[in-house]
Amino acid sequence: MPRLKLFRTTIGFHDAYVAASSRKAALAAWGTDKDLFAREAAEQVDDPALLKQLSSSPGQVFRRLRAMPNEQLEALPASVAAHAKPRPAKARRIPKPSDAKVRSAQAALARLAKEQEAERAAIAERAARLANDRRALEEAQRAAMREARAEVEIAETAYGRAVEDWRASVKG
Repeated sequence: MPRLKLFRTTIGFHDAYVAASSRKAALAAWGTDKDLFAREAAEQVDDPALLKQLSSSPGQVFRRLRAMPNEQLEALPASVAAHAKPRPAKARRIPKPSDAKVRSAQAALARLAKEQEAERAAIAERAARLANDRRALEEAQRAAMREARAEVEIAETAYGRAVEDWRASVKG
């Protein structure tokens, strides 16, 4: 197992420590391919207690707050610190939420309901016309069937008489 070293870089108001075998491994643990060591943004540190603590999880980044918030503000340059000091909170009126989206959605719902009702009414009209057409067709078909049956009956009666007359003529 390679010998571990302790490395540190600054991330915001935190120091990010990592126990790693090399600078390259530390950079990988911090998730960068930039050489922070060459830019003097990272360094190897000598803290045996912290190294011992982090040795159980090499490559794992450990963050430690560098100072308390008031100390952080004091460390800022005066021109920046003046703007960064917390101001007392003002009672702020929260504007009433707009119901425009609700009204818009309700209007869309009403339009959709009206369109669907019109579609159902149009289909009901077509169904009524088709029902009337069907009744008329069925009545016309019944009349045509009565007429055709009457013609069959007339033809059969005429045929029956003709056969009787023929038989009588053949016997005689």
